[in-house]
Amino acid sequence: MTTARDLALFVLDLPPERAVEPGDLSLALAGAEAVDLLKGGSLALDGDRMAPRSDRATGDRLLDQALASVVRQQSWQTIQSWLWRRGKDLAETYARDLERTGRLGRPRRHGPWLGAVRPLKADSAERSRARLLTSGDPVLVALTALLGIGDFEPGTVGDVDGDASVATVLAAVGDAVTELEAVRLRRGVEAEAFDNMWRA
Repeated sequence: MTTARDLALFVLDLPPERAVEPGDLSLALAGAEAVDLLKGGSLALDGDRMAPRSDRATGDRLLDQALASVVRQQSWQTIQSWLWRRGKDLAETYARDLERTGRLGRPRRHGPWLGAVRPLKADSAERSRARLLTSGDPVLVALTALLGIGDFEPGTVGDVDGDASVATVLAAVGDAVTELEAVRLRRGVEAEAFDNMWRA
């Protein structure tokens, strides 16, 4: 199991009142993939830019896709830019993959994305593992905090496991989630202003 799969299992198993926005989860999943690629030696950071170090398969289909999506030119790509590109619809991709591999049951009804409806219980052992890891794994703890579903302060990421590169990725995830929330708020204000104009 990868960090992203553990995170997806944990989030998809939350009760409806604690549901996470799919865009936020997508960014966090991309961050989790980047962390696993860093720890596996397939990726390194040059400041805030992602420098691929290996094309060797990781053994995980989605993680291999993440590695293949890293820009190979010498100028590299910033973490922030990669998070937005790789994170597009990634929550839905993971939900479908977990369902396909039998880790999640089919959703009870159709919805805009698979995480917006509560999936049927399928593999309680893996769900328990995801919950356990989230309670102790520093990366998962940080990611759930950034998503606002952990019992931890999201502003205190620091050096995770003493690894400044991992902390850099997590900080980029936090910035991206904050930016996305600002976009949602702005669109909400614009929509409300438009409605008020028509009511006037």
